Amino acid sequence: MQNVFRSSRAGVAAAALSAALLTGCATTANPNDPLEGFNRAMFSFNDQLDKAVVKPAAQVYDAVLPSPVRTGVGNVFGNLADPWIALNNILQGKFAEGVSDLMRFALNSTWGLLGVLDIASEAGLPKHDEDLGQTLGRWGVGEGAYIVLPFFGPRTVRDAVAMPADMMGETPFAIDHVPTRNTVTATRVVHARSVLLGADHTLEEAALDRYAFVRDFYLEQRRYKVDDGRQERVYEDFDEQSAAPLGDEVDAAAAAAVERLELVGIGELALERAAASPTHKN
Repeated sequence: MQNVFRSSRAGVAAAALSAALLTGCATTANPNDPLEGFNRAMFSFNDQLDKAVVKPAAQVYDAVLPSPVRTGVGNVFGNLADPWIALNNILQGKFAEGVSDLMRFALNSTWGLLGVLDIASEAGLPKHDEDLGQTLGRWGVGEGAYIVLPFFGPRTVRDAVAMPADMMGETPFAIDHVPTRNTVTATRVVHARSVLLGADHTLEEAALDRYAFVRDFYLEQRRYKVDDGRQERVYEDFDEQSAAPLGDEVDAAAAAAVERLELVGIGELALERAAASPTHKN
């Protein structure tokens, strides 16, 4: 990968973290969110960027390309992520899952026509969702404060530290040819956003404070993933007036909100959940 590209990406993350530390005086009653002032500003920035650029592009993409083509595109990106997912499963001591991920990649890359067809799932090899942030969590590394990065969206400090490795471990950031990498990156972001079309309205109805709802969902989601679903997901900061009763639709909408504000590093599990939601279409 080009050194300039690496430096620019690292610079964005470092600048965001530095700005967050400088705004640390903006405290909050939530101990997980000591940088709430900065985070709300970045949440609003990412939200406006989505509304102005990403969502319109996703709507055109959704309207122009037929569903089988969009499914194939999603399958290709999911397939390319499987080796990194396999490595993280192995690093977490989940060797059977890691081997399954490698078998998925081999099967879909060959008989699945370079990943266009997800025949591995049909063969009983399930899709997993692992990253270095989850691996560090399994190793006992604390999550740290919640932070919203510009362009990159919701993170914890642990996930922000792991983000460069996750970006390198997945495509398109491992592509050395800059124009190709940029094209693939844009396609990946637009495709992922198109999957989430239609979830916005559900989120608007789910909570009066969208920022707090997305924050709590993200934190619960990450803890749930680190523990492999062994803890119950609870949204603690909402009373009956600020949040709708929890259910699959609200859960999918919150996942959609997290992912659509995260322009890089789209989570495959959240995409699959949103795609299965009845609110998929706008």
